[in-house]
Amino acid sequence: MKVLVTGGSGMVGKNLITSSKFSSFQILAPTSSELNLKELGLVDMYLKKHRPDVIVHAAGLVGGIQANMENPVGFLVDNLDMGKNIILSAKKHGVKNLINLASSCMYPRNAENPLKESLILQGELEPTNEGYALAKIICTRLCEYITNAKEGFTYKTIIPCNLYGKYDKFDPQKSHMIPAVIRKIVEAKQKGRSTVEIWGDGLAKREFMYVEDLVDFIHYALSKLTEMPQNINVGLGYDYSINEYYQAIANVIGYKGRFTHDLTKPVGMKQKVIDTKLLNEFGWKSKTSLEDGITKTLQYYKTLSND
Repeated sequence: MKVLVTGGSGMVGKNLITSSKFSSFQILAPTSSELNLKELGLVDMYLKKHRPDVIVHAAGLVGGIQANMENPVGFLVDNLDMGKNIILSAKKHGVKNLINLASSCMYPRNAENPLKESLILQGELEPTNEGYALAKIICTRLCEYITNAKEGFTYKTIIPCNLYGKYDKFDPQKSHMIPAVIRKIVEAKQKGRSTVEIWGDGLAKREFMYVEDLVDFIHYALSKLTEMPQNINVGLGYDYSINEYYQAIANVIGYKGRFTHDLTKPVGMKQKVIDTKLLNEFGWKSKTSLEDGITKTLQYYKTLSND
């Protein structure tokens, strides 16, 4: 099977193309310089030439609260252009199967947790990442329209919870919470700091899954794409508070200091945990514990520090 993976240099894409689970596949993973997804003409030329059997669309402009707030135009327009271009070009060139990676930020900010797939577009979005969410919603709907047209195309959307792990970004300006906290606490321990600051009161709850578990799910889904629900949450189905994540990371690193809270900083949604009913019925469950995932991510971060 010839599989085109967009976003091959990103966290999900890199973990997929280096996974032993995909070693028997013919993987196409062009860099952004080899295939600019924001240019429809270039996408058309690439798909016409290479004719993949299936596309896993994992490319995107991603970042945490700070990055989203500083660049809402880029998070909306770039992600929308990349998504619609690959989806529409795939249909044009007869690529029958496509997995679109969306995000749990598509769910309404005030939706009742756990978040069910049916809640998409049922309320106001979280303002701190609205642009990104809007782009992902449109691409998700586009896949629905194409699949429901019953022309032999199976374009399905995976909605992962927050992810972390190997090949993550650790730059405080660009990273998500867990890699940012790993770096912050490692540096605090190295420099002998007695306190580490947490944005907000730390009571907001989040669900983070180790990225290799998502790769395992994608591998599982490829052989069952027809049976897979049109939109499916992929995650743990349970969450932890920000304070609990900080403490778990400190425990793995061996940091003995205390935490302070900056109550002037934005924290986003109070809770965001996905409903896993459809996932359980589909027959898949995540395997990596929080402690094991943090340990593996810390080991990867140390390899970056040694480079």
